[in-house]
Amino acid sequence: MPDTVLPKQIADLAERVVAENAAAGRKIVLAESCTGGLVAAALTEVPGSSAVLERGYVTYSNAAKIGDLGVSHDIIDAFGAVSVACVYAMAQGALERSEAADVAVAISGIAGPDGGTATKPVGTVVFARMVRGEDQPTAEERLFDEHTRAGVRYQATLCALELLLP
Repeated sequence: MPDTVLPKQIADLAERVVAENAAAGRKIVLAESCTGGLVAAALTEVPGSSAVLERGYVTYSNAAKIGDLGVSHDIIDAFGAVSVACVYAMAQGALERSEAADVAVAISGIAGPDGGTATKPVGTVVFARMVRGEDQPTAEERLFDEHTRAGVRYQATLCALELLLP
């Protein structure tokens, strides 16, 4: 039986995230959409992850983003679920609902093969990172040149893990 069900690059980075956040005494909350829980799965593959991962939300639908994380209908109507405004609200909602967490990362994107548009093609993924007590959350939109569903989700998982490093 293998040590992990994940690709080596993801498993190695998840180990680093757990080790560095444990050393810093930080707890994590996740709000995942297009990754469908892959970031949480990567972290929970690591022994000792319970000291770091407080909780994770998989909010794939707009209704889940609104109901579970408190994302405003207005944000989704005006900017869409794959937008900086939406992932910022997802990260904020996750952090507000997780009193023990110190850092939140949110991910939303278009993994394909369908769903892309001229302005938001397949491979568009948006990330937000919010640290409790800091005034400067970060958010960014990325366009991955890998256009398979698995490839987009793989790249998005790596980026989200990198955002979780202290």
